[in-house]
Amino acid sequence: MLRAVRALILLLPGLALVGFLAGMTAPAHGQDATGAAPASPPPDQVPREDVAVETLVTGLEHPWGLAFLPDGSMLVTERPGRLRVVRDGSLAPQPVAGVPPVYAAGQGGLLDVVLHPDFADNQLIYLAYAHGTRGAATTRVARARFGDATLTGLQVVFEAVPLRATAAHFGARLAFLPDGTFVIGLGDGFNYRESAQRLDDHLGTVVRLNADGTVPADNPFVDRAGALAEIFSYGHRNIQGVAFDPVTATMVTHEHGPRGGDEINYLEAAGNYGWPLATYGIDYSGAIVSPYQGHPGTLQPALHWTPSIAPSGLAVYDGALFPDWQGDLLVGALAGQHLRRVIRDSDGAITGETALLTELAARIRDVRIGPDGAIYVLTDAPDGALLRLTPR
Repeated sequence: MLRAVRALILLLPGLALVGFLAGMTAPAHGQDATGAAPASPPPDQVPREDVAVETLVTGLEHPWGLAFLPDGSMLVTERPGRLRVVRDGSLAPQPVAGVPPVYAAGQGGLLDVVLHPDFADNQLIYLAYAHGTRGAATTRVARARFGDATLTGLQVVFEAVPLRATAAHFGARLAFLPDGTFVIGLGDGFNYRESAQRLDDHLGTVVRLNADGTVPADNPFVDRAGALAEIFSYGHRNIQGVAFDPVTATMVTHEHGPRGGDEINYLEAAGNYGWPLATYGIDYSGAIVSPYQGHPGTLQPALHWTPSIAPSGLAVYDGALFPDWQGDLLVGALAGQHLRRVIRDSDGAITGETALLTELAARIRDVRIGPDGAIYVLTDAPDGALLRLTPR
Protein backbone atom coordinates (compact mmCIF):
# COMPACT_ATOMS: atom_id res chain seq x y z
CA MET A 1 0.00 0.00 0.00
CA LEU A 2 2.74 2.48 0.92
CA ARG A 3 4.50 1.88 -2.40
CA ALA A 4 1.24 2.56 -4.24
CA VAL A 5 0.80 5.81 -2.31
CA ARG A 6 4.39 6.82 -3.08
CA ALA A 7 3.87 6.09 -6.80
CA LEU A 8 0.78 8.34 -6.82
CA ILE A 9 2.73 11.09 -5.05
CA LEU A 10 5.52 10.93 -7.62
CA LEU A 11 2.99 11.17 -10.43
CA LEU A 12 1.13 14.06 -8.83
CA PRO A 13 3.70 16.01 -6.80
CA GLY A 14 1.62 19.15 -6.67
CA LEU A 15 -1.28 17.30 -5.07
CA ALA A 16 1.01 15.47 -2.70
CA LEU A 17 2.56 18.65 -1.33
CA VAL A 18 -0.41 20.97 -1.37
CA GLY A 19 -1.39 20.09 2.22
CA PHE A 20 1.66 21.60 3.85
CA LEU A 21 2.87 24.01 1.17
CA ALA A 22 -0.45 25.84 1.26
CA GLY A 23 -0.12 26.20 5.03
CA MET A 24 -2.81 23.68 5.96
CA THR A 25 -2.63 22.12 9.39
CA ALA A 26 -0.34 19.13 9.54
CA PRO A 27 -1.75 15.98 11.19
CA ALA A 28 -1.61 16.25 14.98
CA HIS A 29 -1.48 12.48 15.39
CA GLY A 30 -1.63 11.28 18.98
CA GLN A 31 -2.41 14.59 20.69
CA ASP A 32 -4.87 14.23 23.54
CA ALA A 33 -7.90 16.40 24.23
CA THR A 34 -5.83 18.95 26.17
CA GLY A 35 -3.48 19.47 23.25
CA ALA A 36 -0.46 18.09 25.12
CA ALA A 37 1.92 15.94 23.13
CA PRO A 38 2.01 12.21 23.88
CA ALA A 39 5.11 11.03 25.71
CA SER A 40 7.14 7.95 24.87
CA PRO A 41 6.90 5.29 27.58
CA PRO A 42 9.77 4.97 30.06
CA PRO A 43 12.76 3.13 28.57
CA ASP A 44 12.18 -0.03 30.63
CA GLN A 45 8.63 -0.27 29.27
CA VAL A 46 9.57 -0.16 25.57
CA PRO A 47 9.35 -3.70 24.14
CA ARG A 48 12.53 -5.17 22.67
CA GLU A 49 12.48 -6.54 19.14
CA ASP A 50 14.98 -8.91 17.55
CA VAL A 51 16.43 -8.78 14.03
CA ALA A 52 19.32 -10.44 12.24
CA VAL A 53 22.39 -8.18 12.12
CA GLU A 54 25.11 -8.39 9.48
CA THR A 55 28.21 -6.23 9.78
CA LEU A 56 29.11 -5.06 6.28
CA VAL A 57 31.93 -2.61 6.97
CA THR A 58 34.00 -1.55 9.97
CA GLY A 59 36.75 1.03 10.37
CA LEU A 60 34.61 4.07 9.55
CA GLU A 61 35.60 7.15 11.57
CA HIS A 62 32.42 8.65 13.00
CA PRO A 63 30.23 7.89 9.97
CA TRP A 64 27.31 10.31 9.71
CA GLY A 65 25.29 9.96 6.48
CA LEU A 66 24.46 7.16 4.04
CA ALA A 67 23.10 7.17 0.47
CA PHE A 68 22.51 4.39 -2.08
CA LEU A 69 23.80 4.65 -5.63
CA PRO A 70 21.83 3.12 -8.53
CA ASP A 71 24.39 0.32 -8.99
CA GLY A 72 23.85 -0.88 -5.41
CA SER A 73 26.98 0.67 -3.94
CA MET A 74 26.77 3.20 -1.12
CA LEU A 75 28.20 6.57 -0.19
CA VAL A 76 29.11 7.13 3.47
CA THR A 77 30.28 10.38 5.02
CA GLU A 78 32.87 10.40 7.78
CA ARG A 79 32.65 13.41 10.06
CA PRO A 80 36.38 14.33 9.83
CA GLY A 81 35.79 15.17 6.16
CA ARG A 82 35.92 12.02 4.03
CA LEU A 83 33.36 10.62 1.62
CA ARG A 84 33.70 6.85 1.26
CA VAL A 85 32.35 4.31 -1.22
CA VAL A 86 31.11 0.86 -0.18
CA ARG A 87 30.98 -1.45 -3.20
CA ASP A 88 30.23 -5.18 -3.28
CA GLY A 89 30.29 -5.27 0.50
CA SER A 90 33.77 -3.73 0.81
CA LEU A 91 35.03 -0.29 1.70
CA ALA A 92 37.01 1.30 -1.12
CA PRO A 93 40.50 2.03 0.26
CA GLN A 94 40.67 5.64 -0.98
CA PRO A 95 38.18 8.38 -0.10
CA VAL A 96 36.35 10.22 -2.86
CA ALA A 97 38.41 13.14 -4.17
CA GLY A 98 37.09 16.69 -4.47
CA VAL A 99 35.18 16.90 -1.18
CA PRO A 100 35.08 20.50 0.10
CA PRO A 101 37.11 21.43 3.21
CA VAL A 102 35.04 21.11 6.39
CA TYR A 103 35.17 22.53 9.90
CA ALA A 104 35.77 19.27 11.79
CA ALA A 105 35.37 20.17 15.46
CA GLY A 106 32.85 19.21 18.13
CA GLN A 107 29.71 18.15 16.30
CA GLY A 108 30.93 19.69 13.05
CA GLY A 109 32.44 18.08 9.99
CA LEU A 110 31.20 16.35 6.86
CA LEU A 111 27.61 15.45 7.70
CA ASP A 112 24.76 14.37 5.43
CA VAL A 113 24.73 13.15 1.82
CA VAL A 114 21.79 12.72 -0.57
CA LEU A 115 21.41 12.05 -4.28
CA HIS A 116 19.52 14.30 -6.65
CA PRO A 117 16.27 12.56 -7.70
CA ASP A 118 17.60 12.48 -11.28
CA PHE A 119 21.05 11.23 -10.29
CA ALA A 120 21.01 8.57 -12.99
CA ASP A 121 20.96 11.37 -15.57
CA ASN A 122 22.93 14.18 -13.90
CA GLN A 123 25.19 12.38 -11.34
CA LEU A 124 24.56 15.15 -8.78
CA ILE A 125 25.00 14.55 -5.07
CA TYR A 126 24.45 17.02 -2.22
CA LEU A 127 26.65 17.30 0.86
CA ALA A 128 25.82 19.11 4.11
CA TYR A 129 28.78 20.09 6.23
CA ALA A 130 30.13 22.47 8.85
CA HIS A 131 32.16 25.30 7.34
CA GLY A 132 34.34 28.04 8.79
CA THR A 133 36.50 28.42 11.86
CA ARG A 134 36.22 28.13 15.62
CA GLY A 135 34.99 31.70 15.93
CA ALA A 136 32.86 31.81 12.78
CA ALA A 137 31.23 28.55 11.74
CA THR A 138 28.04 27.66 9.91
CA THR A 139 26.22 24.95 7.93
CA ARG A 140 26.76 24.73 4.19
CA VAL A 141 25.22 22.60 1.44
CA ALA A 142 27.15 21.99 -1.78
CA ARG A 143 26.37 19.90 -4.83
CA ALA A 144 28.77 18.24 -7.25
CA ARG A 145 28.89 15.52 -9.89
CA PHE A 146 30.03 12.12 -8.70
CA GLY A 147 31.98 9.88 -11.03
CA ASP A 148 35.04 7.66 -10.92
CA ALA A 149 35.37 8.26 -7.14
CA THR A 150 35.81 12.00 -7.76
CA LEU A 151 33.58 15.04 -7.29
CA THR A 152 33.65 17.70 -9.99
CA GLY A 153 31.89 21.01 -10.52
CA LEU A 154 31.41 21.66 -6.80
CA GLN A 155 28.92 24.47 -6.16
CA VAL A 156 27.78 25.85 -2.79
CA VAL A 157 23.99 26.16 -2.99
CA PHE A 158 23.27 27.22 0.61
CA GLU A 159 25.06 28.79 3.56
CA ALA A 160 23.26 29.42 6.84
CA VAL A 161 23.48 32.85 8.44
CA PRO A 162 24.73 34.10 10.79
CA LEU A 163 28.18 32.66 11.47
CA ARG A 164 28.48 31.54 15.10
CA ALA A 165 31.24 30.85 17.59
CA THR A 166 30.21 27.31 18.50
CA ALA A 167 30.95 23.81 17.22
CA ALA A 168 27.53 22.42 18.13
CA HIS A 169 24.00 22.13 16.74
CA PHE A 170 24.63 22.35 13.01
CA GLY A 171 21.58 20.24 12.17
CA ALA A 172 22.43 19.43 8.52
CA ARG A 173 19.97 16.66 7.62
CA LEU A 174 18.85 16.76 3.98
CA ALA A 175 15.86 15.35 2.11
CA PHE A 176 14.40 15.78 -1.37
CA LEU A 177 10.64 16.18 -1.75
CA PRO A 178 8.46 14.78 -4.56
CA ASP A 179 8.26 18.18 -6.28
CA GLY A 180 12.05 18.29 -6.76
CA THR A 181 12.76 20.80 -4.00
CA PHE A 182 14.91 19.85 -1.03
CA VAL A 183 14.93 20.73 2.65
CA ILE A 184 17.67 21.25 5.23
CA GLY A 185 17.03 20.77 8.93
CA LEU A 186 19.20 23.21 10.87
CA GLY A 187 20.25 23.58 14.49
CA ASP A 188 20.04 26.58 16.80
CA GLY A 189 23.81 26.91 17.33
CA PHE A 190 23.44 25.82 20.99
CA ASN A 191 24.39 29.17 22.53
CA TYR A 192 21.95 31.04 20.29
CA ARG A 193 18.71 29.28 21.12
CA GLU A 194 16.57 32.46 21.18
CA SER A 195 17.38 32.85 17.49
CA ALA A 196 15.15 29.85 16.77
CA GLN A 197 12.22 32.26 17.15
CA ARG A 198 13.61 34.71 14.59
CA LEU A 199 12.78 34.75 10.89
CA ASP A 200 15.74 36.89 9.81
CA ASP A 201 18.35 34.15 10.34
CA HIS A 202 18.52 30.40 9.74
CA LEU A 203 19.22 29.12 13.25
CA GLY A 204 16.64 26.57 14.38
CA THR A 205 14.77 26.44 11.08
CA VAL A 206 13.87 24.12 8.23
CA VAL A 207 14.89 25.65 4.91
CA ARG A 208 13.32 24.66 1.59
CA LEU A 209 15.11 25.32 -1.72
CA ASN A 210 14.97 24.44 -5.38
CA ALA A 211 17.61 21.97 -6.52
CA ASP A 212 19.87 24.83 -7.70
CA GLY A 213 19.64 26.68 -4.37
CA THR A 214 17.07 29.28 -5.43
CA VAL A 215 13.94 29.92 -3.37
CA PRO A 216 10.65 28.25 -4.38
CA ALA A 217 7.93 30.78 -5.15
CA ASP A 218 5.44 28.99 -2.85
CA ASN A 219 7.56 29.12 0.32
CA PRO A 220 5.48 30.55 3.17
CA PHE A 221 7.60 33.64 3.95
CA VAL A 222 8.38 34.74 0.38
CA ASP A 223 6.30 37.91 0.70
CA ARG A 224 6.88 38.64 4.39
CA ALA A 225 9.05 41.65 5.15
CA GLY A 226 11.93 40.91 7.53
CA ALA A 227 11.77 37.15 6.98
CA LEU A 228 14.17 34.99 4.98
CA ALA A 229 12.22 33.62 2.02
CA GLU A 230 13.87 30.20 2.17
CA ILE A 231 12.53 29.40 5.68
CA PHE A 232 9.75 26.81 5.78
CA SER A 233 9.32 26.34 9.56
CA TYR A 234 11.07 27.53 12.72
CA GLY A 235 11.27 27.08 16.48
CA HIS A 236 13.47 23.96 16.21
CA ARG A 237 16.39 23.08 18.49
CA ASN A 238 18.69 20.69 16.61
CA ILE A 239 17.12 18.69 13.79
CA GLN A 240 18.82 15.34 13.24
CA GLY A 241 16.24 13.57 11.08
CA VAL A 242 14.23 14.69 8.03
CA ALA A 243 12.13 12.63 5.63
CA PHE A 244 9.20 13.04 3.30
CA ASP A 245 6.37 10.93 4.69
CA PRO A 246 4.13 9.46 1.97
CA VAL A 247 1.67 8.24 4.63
CA THR A 248 0.69 11.77 5.67
CA ALA A 249 2.02 13.66 2.59
CA THR A 250 4.03 15.93 4.88
CA MET A 251 7.61 16.28 6.01
CA VAL A 252 8.41 14.48 9.24
CA THR A 253 11.36 15.55 11.36
CA HIS A 254 12.87 14.84 14.74
CA GLU A 255 15.09 17.01 16.88
CA HIS A 256 17.14 16.86 20.04
CA GLY A 257 15.79 18.37 23.22
CA PRO A 258 18.17 19.21 26.07
CA ARG A 259 17.60 16.84 29.02
CA GLY A 260 14.44 15.33 27.63
CA GLY A 261 12.07 16.88 25.15
CA ASP A 262 13.30 15.16 21.97
CA GLU A 263 10.51 15.60 19.43
CA ILE A 264 8.91 14.08 16.36
CA ASN A 265 7.13 16.75 14.30
CA TYR A 266 4.92 16.71 11.22
CA LEU A 267 5.72 19.99 9.54
CA GLU A 268 3.35 22.62 8.23
CA ALA A 269 4.28 25.73 6.30
CA ALA A 270 5.21 28.68 8.56
CA GLY A 271 4.83 26.44 11.60
CA ASN A 272 6.47 27.51 14.88
CA TYR A 273 7.57 24.40 16.81
CA GLY A 274 8.16 26.19 20.05
CA TRP A 275 11.84 26.10 20.97
CA PRO A 276 12.78 27.67 23.35
CA LEU A 277 9.38 29.17 24.28
CA ALA A 278 7.92 25.73 24.93
CA THR A 279 9.70 22.45 25.61
CA TYR A 280 9.26 19.18 27.48
CA GLY A 281 12.94 19.22 28.46
CA ILE A 282 15.09 21.04 30.98
CA ASP A 283 18.59 22.46 30.59
CA TYR A 284 21.65 20.25 31.11
CA SER A 285 22.32 22.10 34.36
CA GLY A 286 18.84 21.24 35.62
CA ALA A 287 17.64 24.81 35.09
CA ILE A 288 14.22 25.46 33.59
CA VAL A 289 14.43 26.47 29.94
CA SER A 290 10.79 27.55 29.84
CA PRO A 291 7.85 27.18 32.23
CA TYR A 292 5.71 26.20 29.25
CA GLN A 293 5.28 22.85 27.54
CA GLY A 294 2.93 24.54 25.12
CA HIS A 295 2.63 28.19 24.16
CA PRO A 296 0.12 30.18 22.07
CA GLY A 297 1.13 30.26 18.44
CA THR A 298 3.36 27.20 18.67
CA LEU A 299 2.72 23.62 17.61
CA GLN A 300 2.91 20.50 19.72
CA PRO A 301 5.09 17.55 18.65
CA ALA A 302 3.50 14.30 17.57
CA LEU A 303 5.64 12.54 20.20
CA HIS A 304 8.31 13.51 22.71
CA TRP A 305 10.98 11.43 24.39
CA THR A 306 11.60 12.35 28.01
CA PRO A 307 14.18 11.23 29.08
CA SER A 308 16.07 11.94 25.90
CA ILE A 309 17.17 9.19 23.50
CA ALA A 310 19.11 11.72 21.32
CA PRO A 311 17.52 10.73 17.98
CA SER A 312 19.66 10.69 14.83
CA GLY A 313 18.73 9.55 11.35
CA LEU A 314 15.16 8.96 10.20
CA ALA A 315 13.54 6.71 7.62
CA VAL A 316 9.97 5.74 6.73
CA TYR A 317 9.92 2.00 6.13
CA ASP A 318 8.80 0.93 2.65
CA GLY A 319 10.18 -2.46 1.73
CA ALA A 320 9.27 -6.11 1.29
CA LEU A 321 11.37 -7.70 4.04
CA PHE A 322 9.35 -6.32 6.97
CA PRO A 323 5.78 -6.24 5.64
CA ASP A 324 4.26 -5.45 9.04
CA TRP A 325 6.45 -2.35 9.34
CA GLN A 326 5.08 -0.49 6.31
CA GLY A 327 4.87 3.22 7.10
CA ASP A 328 6.61 2.93 10.47
CA LEU A 329 9.33 5.42 11.41
CA LEU A 330 12.84 4.15 12.11
CA VAL A 331 14.92 6.40 14.35
CA GLY A 332 18.52 5.97 15.46
CA ALA A 333 19.30 6.76 19.10
CA LEU A 334 22.70 8.10 20.15
CA ALA A 335 22.34 8.42 23.92
CA GLY A 336 19.76 5.61 23.92
CA GLN A 337 22.14 3.33 21.99
CA HIS A 338 19.51 1.49 19.98
CA LEU A 339 17.27 1.73 16.92
CA ARG A 340 13.71 2.81 17.70
CA ARG A 341 10.74 1.67 15.62
CA VAL A 342 7.84 4.11 15.94
CA ILE A 343 4.75 2.13 14.99
CA ARG A 344 1.97 3.93 13.11
CA ASP A 345 -1.45 3.06 11.75
CA SER A 346 -2.52 3.56 8.14
CA ASP A 347 -3.31 7.24 8.82
CA GLY A 348 0.09 7.90 10.37
CA ALA A 349 -1.08 8.00 13.99
CA ILE A 350 1.59 6.74 16.41
CA THR A 351 0.38 3.62 18.20
CA GLY A 352 3.51 2.19 19.86
CA GLU A 353 7.28 1.79 19.89
CA THR A 354 9.86 -0.98 20.02
CA ALA A 355 13.64 -0.93 20.54
CA LEU A 356 16.09 -2.85 18.35
CA LEU A 357 19.87 -3.44 18.57
CA THR A 358 19.87 -2.87 22.32
CA GLU A 359 22.38 -5.70 22.71
CA LEU A 360 24.98 -3.80 20.68
CA ALA A 361 25.17 -0.84 23.09
CA ALA A 362 26.10 1.29 20.06
CA ARG A 363 25.28 4.88 19.18
CA ILE A 364 23.12 4.77 16.05
CA ARG A 365 23.84 7.77 13.82
CA ASP A 366 21.89 7.10 10.61
CA VAL A 367 19.26 4.70 9.30
CA ARG A 368 18.22 4.12 5.68
CA ILE A 369 16.04 1.66 3.77
CA GLY A 370 17.99 -0.17 1.10
CA PRO A 371 16.65 -1.04 -2.36
CA ASP A 372 16.55 -4.66 -1.16
CA GLY A 373 14.15 -3.76 1.67
CA ALA A 374 16.81 -4.32 4.34
CA ILE A 375 17.52 -1.65 6.94
CA TYR A 376 21.01 -0.14 6.96
CA VAL A 377 22.41 1.71 9.97
CA LEU A 378 25.61 3.52 10.82
CA THR A 379 27.12 3.32 14.29
CA ASP A 380 28.81 6.46 15.57
CA ALA A 381 32.28 5.66 16.92
CA PRO A 382 35.97 6.16 16.07
CA ASP A 383 35.70 2.65 14.61
CA GLY A 384 32.14 2.91 13.32
CA ALA A 385 30.31 0.26 11.35
CA LEU A 386 27.74 -0.15 8.58
CA LEU A 387 25.17 -2.77 9.53
CA ARG A 388 22.45 -4.53 7.51
CA LEU A 389 19.28 -5.64 9.33
CA THR A 390 16.95 -8.35 8.09
CA PRO A 391 14.20 -10.43 9.72
CA ARG A 392 15.39 -13.19 11.97
